[in-house]
Amino acid sequence: MFLPTNDKQFGFWAMRRSGVSNIAIANQLGISRQAVSRALLLMDEKIETTLREMANANQIAIDKINAGQGILLGRSIPFQTAAIIFVSEKHGVQVWYEHDGDCSTCQRYTECIELLWDYATELGIRLKKTADPTKMAEELFVKVKAMV
Repeated sequence: MFLPTNDKQFGFWAMRRSGVSNIAIANQLGISRQAVSRALLLMDEKIETTLREMANANQIAIDKINAGQGILLGRSIPFQTAAIIFVSEKHGVQVWYEHDGDCSTCQRYTECIELLWDYATELGIRLKKTADPTKMAEELFVKVKAMV
């Protein structure tokens, strides 16, 4: 399922995820609280459907889902490792697998660091400064798992 991150409903969802109340969203945008509530219910359904479809497509057995935060925790069946699927405002839907990697030789080194910092910022999570994306991911996902 395509998740329209530029959609107005997604904007409401992102605001709520960052801690803005429904009434504050309504007041800020000049619409009713009921309209915001309906939009958020629809967006939560879209997010959950998207997370479930990504889990299915990547053969991930689902442990927990938090549609309000856009997080799915599970276990990769083919890789036999923990997996997390998350929704990022900037990067869309991402699938990450728990692994020990040698990030210094990876072509996606900079991209991974940027994605991890961006996602942590979206969730209001502070990370220790490190140049190792694997350690960043470990720290971030421990904190994300505590949110679910």
